[in-house]
Amino acid sequence: MPQLGETVTEGTVAQWLKQVGDSVEKYEAFVEVSTDKVNAEVPAPVSGVIRELIVKEGETVPTGAPIAIIDEIVLRQAQDDRGHGQPGVAGSSNTPTEQIADAAKRAESVYQGSDEPVPGGNLGVSHAPAFTSSNGAGGNGKPASGKPSNGLRVSPAVRRLAREHAVDYSTVSGTGTGGRVTANDILAAAEAGPSAAAAALINSDQAEYIASAAAPPAPAPAQAAPPPSGARPTYASAAPGDVIPLTQARKIIAQRMVESKHTAPHAWTMVEVDVTNVWKWRALEKEAFERTYGVKLTLLPFFIRAVVEALAAFPLMNSSYTERGIVVHKTANIGMAVAVDANLVVPVVRNADQLSITGLAIAASELIEKARRGKLGADDLSGGTFTVNNTGANGSILSAPILVPGQTGIVTMEAVVKRPVVRDDDAIVVRSMMNVCMSLDHRTVDGAVASGFLADLKRRLEAMGPAGAL
Repeated sequence: MPQLGETVTEGTVAQWLKQVGDSVEKYEAFVEVSTDKVNAEVPAPVSGVIRELIVKEGETVPTGAPIAIIDEIVLRQAQDDRGHGQPGVAGSSNTPTEQIADAAKRAESVYQGSDEPVPGGNLGVSHAPAFTSSNGAGGNGKPASGKPSNGLRVSPAVRRLAREHAVDYSTVSGTGTGGRVTANDILAAAEAGPSAAAAALINSDQAEYIASAAAPPAPAPAQAAPPPSGARPTYASAAPGDVIPLTQARKIIAQRMVESKHTAPHAWTMVEVDVTNVWKWRALEKEAFERTYGVKLTLLPFFIRAVVEALAAFPLMNSSYTERGIVVHKTANIGMAVAVDANLVVPVVRNADQLSITGLAIAASELIEKARRGKLGADDLSGGTFTVNNTGANGSILSAPILVPGQTGIVTMEAVVKRPVVRDDDAIVVRSMMNVCMSLDHRTVDGAVASGFLADLKRRLEAMGPAGAL
């Protein structure tokens, strides 16, 4: 079980993406792991065959515990001065696919008969012993000098092409200048037949798994079949009458929300904010900003900047209630609620109080993009001290959010709406108005602190304008 974050001590196998007997390539996702911080697909550290799935789906184990055994397939060239080769590999009449399978079986027998401890990483992976050539060749099937046997150098591009097509370039007669091996020579050797194509057997550390090169050509793709009528319903494709199975992520969301409502006495308050000037400022800067930084300039970084300044003025809002007392945090790590396909995640902008509006825009954009691609790590989701939720993006004008457990406050940015406003001189003007709503932990702060914080936030937002600095 990998450790998906500094504070993560256990993980749950949410779903096995591979089953016993399936082949897996290095860096290919083979299991989905859930923690209380994040869901993540875990890549295989080696290419090989799944021998055993130790942990069942839904089972939780400590980090570092073995969860699976992968028999590594390491195929290497077997050449020696006596002309002996590995049976079923180079020089065999078997097909390349059969040669790979035979190699895997031999690796299994060697592993079972060995008294040596099997090395494994933090994923609990078993590496079967590798084959080595008998002529002192390097692990990639060519002499350790990096030259073919005729003494001529081979360009890196040609060596890579040889690996991709499973061709031993040291046995290829070059047609280039001075007998140099060219790309066309490699391609011609690859077309000579399965046996020749399987002669160069690759070291797995190069992450060039021979199965992809040795497999027969794939048939022409057939027209995609329609999904079966009994397909399992999902959160993202709910239909009337469905019973949607609970994913590990949805269970965790439910648990944390119930924990928050049962533990922290929620109170709620709201202010109206005139964002006309900051809205005009954003409109004035957004095109040049996007050209310069490659990031869209939204209202979010302006809002976060005002929030962290208000937190500095009211530090109790940036605190946590604990049994030993109210812990006031040294820095402001701002969580941002982001809706993805089937979940709600809250990535954290760390040290947000030390960032400018430009820095906040870039940091927030990167986290939101990672969230939408499902690439957030546990550290991206941990350590938040206060949360911002942009509910106005969907047109909401009022909302009462649930606190993130351990935090004192969460504020929302509601929709910006143009409406008539009566000024102090009784003039009626059209302004861009936004409601800002806040839920708070009443154990930590009382109404005076909360309302003072919101009033300060309102003042800072209304003071922002084109004269400011990004």
